[in-house]
Formats: sequence, C-alpha cells, structure tokens
Amino acid sequence: MRLLRYAKGYRRQIITATMCSIINKLFDIAPEILIGVAIDVVVNQESSFVARLGFESPQEQITILAVLTFFIWAGESLFEYLFQILWRNLAQRLQADMRQDTYEHAQRLDMAFFESKSSGQLVATMNDDVNQLERFLDGGANALIQVVVTVVAVGAVFFVLSPLIALLAFTPIPLIVWGAFFFQRKAGPLYSDVREKVGDLASRLSNNLSGIATIKSFTSEAREAERLRDASEAYVEANRRAIKVSSAFIPVIRMAILAGFLATFTVGGMMALNGSLNVGAYGVLVFLTQRLLWPLTGLAQVIDLFERAMASTKRILDLLEVPITVKDDSTTPLAAPVKGDVRFEAVSFQYEASQVGVNGVDLHVPAGNTLALVGATGSGKSTLIKLLLRFYDPASGRVLVDGQPI
Repeated sequence: MRLLRYAKGYRRQIITATMCSIINKLFDIAPEILIGVAIDVVVNQESSFVARLGFESPQEQITILAVLTFFIWAGESLFEYLFQILWRNLAQRLQADMRQDTYEHAQRLDMAFFESKSSGQLVATMNDDVNQLERFLDGGANALIQVVVTVVAVGAVFFVLSPLIALLAFTPIPLIVWGAFFFQRKAGPLYSDVREKVGDLASRLSNNLSGIATIKSFTSEAREAERLRDASEAYVEANRRAIKVSSAFIPVIRMAILAGFLATFTVGGMMALNGSLNVGAYGVLVFLTQRLLWPLTGLAQVIDLFERAMASTKRILDLLEVPITVKDDSTTPLAAPVKGDVRFEAVSFQYEASQVGVNGVDLHVPAGNTLALVGATGSGKSTLIKLLLRFYDPASGRVLVDGQPI
C-alpha cells in the first residue's frame, strides 16, 4: 500500500501496461481453444460447432480457423511488444525518480542521521534496493498479472464446457494458493534479512576502500580481510536460508498440478468415450489444463521477485519517511550581501548518541573579525561550527547571522 501511494503519479502507465498484459494473455490462450475447435471440425465436419455458425463446408471451417489463428497470433505479438515497452519504461522511470527522491530527501536530513547510519547502508538502499524494485516491475508484475488472467479466463472456459471437469481441475488451486502464501510468509523476513546483510557488506567494502591508507598504515590488511569475510559469509548464510525456503515451492506445487491434470485427462477421457463430452471440447480441456496449472509453477519465481522487491521497497520508503528536523524558512532569507556578523545567544545542544554538547553558549563575532576556538577534545569547538552551518538546530537559544536567526 505504501508503494501504491508513492506511485500514484504513475497510475495511467500502470493501468495501460496492465491492460496490455491482460489482452496479451487472452490472445495467448486462444490457440488451444482453436485446436479443440479444429478437432471438432475434423471429427464432426458438417455438424461441428463452426458449421452451426453458417460455414457448412469443412474446408471453409478450416480456412476460417486459419484466418482467426493468424489474427490471434498477430494480436498476441502486438500486445506482447506493448506490455514489454510499457512495463520496462515504467520500471526505468520509477526507479530513477525513486532514487532521486531518496537522495534529495537524504540531503535534507541532519547530521545525526548520517552519524547513526553507515554510508554503505545508504548506498545499498539507493542503489541495490531501488534496482530490486526495477527487476520486479521489469518482469514480475506482468508475470503475476498473467497468472491471474490465466486462472480466470481458463476457468470460465472450463465451466462452460464441463462444470464437473472444471471442479476437478480447480481442486489443486487452493493448495497452490495456500502454498504460495505460506512460502511468502516464510520467505518475507528471510529476504529482509538478506537486504540488511547486503547493506552491511556494502558498508564494509565502502569503508575499507575509502580508508585503505589507514588500513595499510596500521598493517591491518589481514584483520580487515577477515572482517569482510565474516560480512560476506553472513550474506551467504542469509541467502542460503532464503533459497532453502523458496526452492521447496516448485516440487510441492508440481505434485498438486499433476493431480489436476490427471483428473482432467482421465475423467474427461471417460466422458468423451461414452459420448457425454464432445471430442473437441475434451481436446480443449486437456490442452487448457496445462495452460491453467503449469504457469502456477512460475508463481515461485514471481513471489521470489515480489518478496525481494517489497523488502527493498520497505527500506526505501522507511528512508523517505525519516522526518526532516532541520527545516529552512524560505520566507526570511538572509539579506544580501551577507556581512558575516555571527552571534550565539544562550545556545544549548546535545548529541543524541553521546549526550554531550554545549550548554548556554553566548558568543559574538563581529563582521570582518577572525576568531580561533581553542579547547580540549570534546569541549564543543566543532559543535559550534556545525550549529553555525545548520548541520543541527540548537535545543534552545538562537544562532544569528547579521542579526537574523538562521
């Protein structure tokens, strides 16, 4: 829901891409129906279903089916091209905008946030996590839509041709859906842990490479390599746990699909033999049973992509929802040109983590003067500069430049 609220500006693109995916899938399952109709034409000829539409000659009927097949394949190809273009462009646009929004929001956060977060974690959120969402939109969203359309459309055909076989074919679906949600609940926290471990690993690499001179100065290469190995192994272990759960999905679901196919194959065959089911209809049911159930095996990969994307999206949106504590008052800009008269009036401030800072500082530096701040480590020299630069806002008191509060 949080992602949908964020993506409300892309609603038109999402709806258009979804409609193209739906139409493409309807064209995709039509050839199996035409095969059944063609079998009916060959077996029943002048008394076939197509003959009842006014085409009495079997040759005419086959010709009509051939023309329909051409247009169906052309339509499927056209809408496949359209949904590929639409979903991929949407994925690119959304990931670019989300990365930009996240970066601009991070720039407005105070320094306390950056002191509590490693740069590697932030890089992982703005790069790896955004890319995970892109991967889902690039292929997973369409796959999920087409699975739903397949179940609905093929189910409608089944109930029209034979309600009994429809019930038998649909019997495994509740088990498949339950299995999908079961694995989703199991895999979700595991993939969240994977994303955390990715951030830790990226942070370790970033810090080590940026501080390589320090590592070499203290001959800490072996120690840092071991720490990186530990972070890498933690990532491998997190992925191993997630893979163990997700890999069990297809073998379990495959057996449920087999039950549905055997029911259609056997019961439908018996009904066709005793004449209670048209041979062409039996062919349609057999072909469509595979089209109904086999795509559900891909639900594992779709859920895998979905879980990774949702875990990443949560991290991105959590960052976007971090409150901005240092806010600019655009209605009162400093008068130009800035003279540089600096004044601290009873300024107090404490860092959240260490609970140290400055208390009741009064200081005046006239414009054009130079002042040196001297004192022991932790006495507040850097803190005053950070307050002047508005890395933080004081807990009490005021900081003024040219007589105007900043």
